[in-house]
Amino acid sequence: MITRYKHDDITWVDVESPTKEDILLLTKEFNLHPLAASELPLPTLRPKVDMYGDALYLILHFPAFRHSHGPDSRQEVDFIIGKKYLITVRYDGIDTIHKFSKEFEVNSLLDKHEIGNHAGYLFFSMIKKLYRSLEHELDSIEVRLKLAESKIFKGEEGKMVEVLSYLNRDLLDFKQAIRPHMEVLKTFETISVKFFGDEFSFYIRSIFGEYHKVANMLEAHKEMLKDLRDTNDSLLTTKTSIIMKRLTFVSFATFPPMLIAGIFGMNATNMPVVEMKNDFWIIIGGMIIFTSSIIAFFFYKKWL
Repeated sequence: MITRYKHDDITWVDVESPTKEDILLLTKEFNLHPLAASELPLPTLRPKVDMYGDALYLILHFPAFRHSHGPDSRQEVDFIIGKKYLITVRYDGIDTIHKFSKEFEVNSLLDKHEIGNHAGYLFFSMIKKLYRSLEHELDSIEVRLKLAESKIFKGEEGKMVEVLSYLNRDLLDFKQAIRPHMEVLKTFETISVKFFGDEFSFYIRSIFGEYHKVANMLEAHKEMLKDLRDTNDSLLTTKTSIIMKRLTFVSFATFPPMLIAGIFGMNATNMPVVEMKNDFWIIIGGMIIFTSSIIAFFFYKKWL
């Protein structure tokens, strides 16, 4: 599906789930390089940046957990940036681009959208919005971390093992998605300055700033997760130790009565106490005395 937007002499073409006909149409209209056109039909596993003819070609993946409309948590956006046009190709509904399109339409109608004299400024505005959306994704993970923290100290350490594992998986996926961005943006800076001029380097540096905000938030969340896992593991270990201590105590406390019962249960002749007056109560009393002695010993040693 192709959607077109225009402001002054700048054209933005947004393509979702492109068909062969869509790609053929764009190739003819914008004279796309065959290598660029050949990569558009299907998603690409790795980010990249290149210059094909009179256009820049950039592929980036953005992690999405809250706003994903498909099974994949990574949303790919292909950018083809000419002097007077920007083509975005995506393979999933991306809420940020949808919102950006609405703002672009309104600002274009009111003539308030300051996008400069080439499509590089439009790309800058869009990529900035995409990085801001990543901050919102990390905010949602922070909420989950704080919820897990509160439950850890409410005695739900066992349940939190699985929750923290899912959080670790999401942060790992997030890191894997944005890790290549820095190298891609560095290469993009070099070729975009040659393409659009030295004044565009300021906007690329601003994009770097947005990336570093996201990267720093991610590192902070990873540290928080590590601290929570360490705390949760410590509490689980302590709780397990207490349970094992109690089980050990129960074993020792019940051993004397079982031993006495076993001895007096033997079919031996001349068994002491047996057949004496009140022999049953004597045996029971002995069990109680032995058990009480062990309990007192545990308390004396402060093992309980």
